Amino acid sequence: MKHRALRWRIGPLETFGLKPLLPALRQCLQAIVGDPYSAGTRFGLSSLRMFHPTLSLPTWLGLSRPDRRAPLINLFNRRAPSLEGGAAFDVRVTDVEDFRGGGVSYNTHFGVDFAVPVGTRVAAPAPGIVRRVENLMHRGGLKFFIDHGAGLITLGNHLSRAFVEEGQVVRRGEVIGLSGMSSVDGLIAFPWLAPHLHFSAILNGEAVDPFAREGEQALWIDGNDPKPAQQLSSDGQPWGDDEWDPAGVADAIAACRSSEHRLQIERLATLAERGAAIAYWRYFSAGIFERYPQLYRCVHPRQPRLCLPFAPEDVSGVAFIPVGLRRFVNANGASV
Repeated sequence: MKHRALRWRIGPLETFGLKPLLPALRQCLQAIVGDPYSAGTRFGLSSLRMFHPTLSLPTWLGLSRPDRRAPLINLFNRRAPSLEGGAAFDVRVTDVEDFRGGGVSYNTHFGVDFAVPVGTRVAAPAPGIVRRVENLMHRGGLKFFIDHGAGLITLGNHLSRAFVEEGQVVRRGEVIGLSGMSSVDGLIAFPWLAPHLHFSAILNGEAVDPFAREGEQALWIDGNDPKPAQQLSSDGQPWGDDEWDPAGVADAIAACRSSEHRLQIERLATLAERGAAIAYWRYFSAGIFERYPQLYRCVHPRQPRLCLPFAPEDVSGVAFIPVGLRRFVNANGASV
């Protein structure tokens, strides 16, 4: 790792999401002890399997691979248990299987982690409308939440800075923020866990793996070797009220056990905003709901619609890391 790109200078408070400081620290404590709707995070010695010092230390120093491929330090766990009913987030590595049949993940990992230096430009993976920009230190730090229409939503955690606002329409490839390591994860695991962007795809209201097993359709436009968008585009995708099921959204609101969250959702102006807010809280705090009705009028199929969420000048592709090895493997399986 010898390549050092020109990146934004980000201070430690922004890097770790500690602005404002006291509310951020209170949320960090909440991640450990839990809240009325979710148990505290579970961790153990097996969690240490996620640490890759030979990768994390250079990445913290701002170094990246000469080919600008972003190492994938955690993949979507195909065995991940549901968090419905207030189950705890579990960062142990005891029951995992990624899309390749390996164990590059942890128990309740519902996304993909791209190891990139702090200050790397983060881009919209597809055109859409920004539904949420928020810092939740106990749930992934500063994040974006973009509705792309046709049942597809994406989110990215651990940002250091956001350049977009809620309600803003973004184009594919448009820079929307900067990477960091905001959240309790960054504070506790520094410097043994590499700074990264946690990226999740939500289809039909449920988190899904953007990578594909044999016989599946990848959500990436370039299959299991995704690339960033080479130019800005809007693609003409809709993201309005028409695809949301009014009865399902109303039922989900009625099933919300938290009066604070229920009022927050009810006050949103459109059906699409309310539906997206429910999908957001189902992902980050599923325990606040008693029921989980279908939010869309129909079940949308997996389609190749996403590009890597980075600027092409910063990231060219991805590199897979085998469990227990301190070497890089590119997307075709060859050692680097």
